[in-house]
Amino acid sequence: MLAEDSVLLREGLAGLLARFGHEVAASVGDAEALVRAVEGLTAAGGPPDVVVTDVRMPPGHADDGLVAAVELRRRHPGLGILVLSQYIADAYAAELIERTSGPGGVGYLLKDRIGRLTEFAAALDAVAGGGVVIDPEVVRHLLTRRAPGGGPLDRLTPRERQVLALMAEGRANAEIAEHLVVTEHAVAKHIGNIFAKLDLSPAEGHRRVRAVLAYLRLRS
Repeated sequence: MLAEDSVLLREGLAGLLARFGHEVAASVGDAEALVRAVEGLTAAGGPPDVVVTDVRMPPGHADDGLVAAVELRRRHPGLGILVLSQYIADAYAAELIERTSGPGGVGYLLKDRIGRLTEFAAALDAVAGGGVVIDPEVVRHLLTRRAPGGGPLDRLTPRERQVLALMAEGRANAEIAEHLVVTEHAVAKHIGNIFAKLDLSPAEGHRRVRAVLAYLRLRS
């Protein structure tokens, strides 16, 4: 399901998604139409696998797309949500992850990422598979900032911060290991340390998601 108020971008995205083997069940130009389209498809046989939506959309031209996505996720917990934004907005990324609990994947990408076809396709596949993806530019922006007064992130070593930043980009352990030129065992150890230092117990569900959320909260 695709929601974008720019007709040219909407049509371009629909063509791009089809090129990568995805079926676009419907493409709409405002947040209210998005909700109606998802509910109509659900009534006809089931919700879509993923909703791809812009943040700023009619009718309010504020964060209507984000609000609609969060509401749809509340109604359909397994629904994947990929939100596109024109600008880096840490608060939107944090809100998206915080308010979209459940088994479905979630992603926040800058629109510039669409032009990097392989990266965009990989992000969409990750969200469809239940993963969490934050645009690398947003992650880099967060890395340049420090949360005042310290906090749990200050317990992390520089290497653990690198691993957490790559987790926020949606990278799997094998990809993190390749990027950092270390073994997967080393990555798994770093992730275990991150969970422990951020006080994320196994009982808290998807700890990778909670770790990324803690990262966004404390950096924004």
